[in-house]
Formats: sequence, C-alpha cells, structure tokens
Amino acid sequence: MELSSRGRLMPASPIRRLVPLADEAKARGLKVFHLNIGQPDIPTPPEMLEAMRRFEGPVLEYGPSGGLLETRVAMAGYLRGLGWPIEPKHVLVTEGGSEAILFALTALCDPGDEVVVFEPFYTNYSGFACMAGVTLVPVETKVEEGYHLPSRDVIESAIGPRTRAILYSSPGNPTGTVFTRDEVRTLVDLAAKHDLFVIADEAYREFAYDGLTATGVLDVAAEAGCLDLAILIDSISKRFSACGARIGFLVTRNELVLDSCLRFGQARLCPPTLEQYAAVAGYQQIARYVPPMIEEYRRRRDTVMAGLRRIPGAVCAVPEGAFYAQPRLPVGDADAFARWLLTGFSSGGKTVMVAPGNGFYATAGKGAEEIRIAYVLNEENLRVAMNLLVQAVETWNTNR
Repeated sequence: MELSSRGRLMPASPIRRLVPLADEAKARGLKVFHLNIGQPDIPTPPEMLEAMRRFEGPVLEYGPSGGLLETRVAMAGYLRGLGWPIEPKHVLVTEGGSEAILFALTALCDPGDEVVVFEPFYTNYSGFACMAGVTLVPVETKVEEGYHLPSRDVIESAIGPRTRAILYSSPGNPTGTVFTRDEVRTLVDLAAKHDLFVIADEAYREFAYDGLTATGVLDVAAEAGCLDLAILIDSISKRFSACGARIGFLVTRNELVLDSCLRFGQARLCPPTLEQYAAVAGYQQIARYVPPMIEEYRRRRDTVMAGLRRIPGAVCAVPEGAFYAQPRLPVGDADAFARWLLTGFSSGGKTVMVAPGNGFYATAGKGAEEIRIAYVLNEENLRVAMNLLVQAVETWNTNR
C-alpha cells in the first residue's frame, strides 16, 4: 500500500519536528527555553475568556459556514477603522489564518499551478501548497538587505504561464521585515500587469517598531483601482495572544473568490463558535490591549539583538516587526546545531530550542546556517536563553 504523492511529500514543520528531542531533554531534567515557536506568553485579554464563559445557549450548535454575523461585523469594523472599504459581507471567518491561506490557494489554483513567494517564508506555506497541489516559486531575499524585496525585474522573472498569485507576509514571519509601501505597490502592480492575485498575510499588522507602519494590501489595491485582485489573510492569534482559539479570516472584495472559499467553508461546516464570541470581545479591547503589548515585544527584540551581537560572525538585520529574527550563525549546519542544542548541550541544567532556518526555504541548500528565533519569552527568560545561545555557538565551534 502506498500513500498519495501529497502524503509522501508533505514536509515536516521545522518549528515542531524537533519537539521529541525537546521532550527527551526535559525528561533528562533540563529546562528548555522555547524560541522555536511563535506562541506568545502575554495573557489573552480577560474579556475574551469571559465572553466564552458567558455563553448560555442550551446547545452549542453549528454556526454559519462564513462565521457569525457579529464576528464579521467586528472584523469589518476593525478594517474600516484602518480606512479600508470593507463590509461584513467581504469577510469569511476561518479556522485560523492557516485555513484562510489554504482556502485561497485552493480557490485560485489548479494542481500544478504556481505561486510566487519570497524566501525565507512562513514554513507552513510549503505545507499548504503541498496540500493544494501548488508549486511555490521562490524569489530570494537576503539577510544583508534586511530581507527586503529584490528589484521589480527579479520578481517579474519568477512569473510564468502557470503563475496564479503572489503570496507574502508583512510584517514578516520568519524575518520580521516590514515591506515598504513602494514594495507592496510593486507587487500589486505586477499582479495587475500579469492578471494575478496578491495574497497578503497580515497577521502581524500591529507588530511594527521604531515608528514604522505596516502597509495593507487593501489600501494599496484600492489606491491602484484593482481591489478584485487582493486577498487579505488575517488572524486573532498573535494580535490577542489567542493562538489556540483558531480564529482567522479571509477578506476580499472579489465575489467569485469569496463564493468559492465559502463553499470550501461549507464542506468543513463552520469555524469554532465560542472563540468567535471571544474575537468580538477582543476587537472591543484592541485600543487598550495592543499598544503596550507591542512595546513589550520591541524590548524583547532589543534583548535578542543584544545577544546576537555577542556572537562573532553572526549576521542579522534588526527586525522591523512581527516577533521573529532570522539570523545567520557561524555554525556550518544550523539543522545539526539545533538538534545538538537538545541532545548534546546544556549549561546549569538549561538549554534552548530554535527552529532550523532551512525549513523556511523552498530552494534546497538555502538557509543552512540560519535559525529562526521567536522572542516570545519575558525579558528575563529571554536574556537567559540568549546567554545560552551565545555559549552554545562558542562551544559548538570549539568542539568542531
């Protein structure tokens, strides 16, 4: 008996595939500081938790496939507050931003079609593409350039006869890069020129530092008069520290895309109900909750950068947003190094877990010396974790 090609080729997550090694390290008595996964430690707004507790219905019924009306109203109101022409009918609530991306890829692409991405990219794009039978066409960005986009000509050279969309994240996972307005405009212009869609993953929209503001694809597409090509992917996971709620949303003014995605949603019946009530409560608290959270993550970013500067030969642009850094370390094989952190290194009964950087690339051999760091620990623990990483790189290179 054989699996399908998709079953055989589905990639393991670099974020999670070393979890068994971390579990073994913990079983040996080590404390493991997790920098591998973007799981925020900041408490979820209590109003969101209370909204779920207040549910009084006698039956927890199926909800609408496109999401509860009050949830879509809250999400559309949030986007209109940013100045974007969005109504509740343009919003489809999904099971996390992940499902929204999968719906978009499946609605736009036939098996064998292509989507342009910018590597390093969110590793699960590879998994979603595999599930949809889509080929990712990577365009390289470089750590020395802060992972900003290459020239328009380089991007355009990746567009072929089977290209259906351009997919990107900004603020970026795993790089922390915030694309400029000109960069987003370039992507929209290229999409319009070649009759493509732009899928913008903006789950970290508020996470922009040092006076930067993330540019929204809906804003640029509206300005360019081509809103029908824009598909926005969003989520409450990071914005409200509610990853386990699994509430995302897909937004588009394109009625054909929205109708197709709704039919996918009908096949899985409905998104989680209680968590949608929590999302409504979250958007009521966003002005109070988000600003101090962003400042906390800025301090954490600075803690990570201070640690990386102590590693001779490390290269890392200062992340402009999100809560990730993708440094290049002088370790030769970052995948082996990440495994060794959990199997052969400890100091004072502690070690650190990171995500190998090669899992954020589609091009074989890329990212071999890179890791992704998620700065989701409080500053005290983050300093300990970075001290461990500094010590580990020195020990690794001494032993090599």
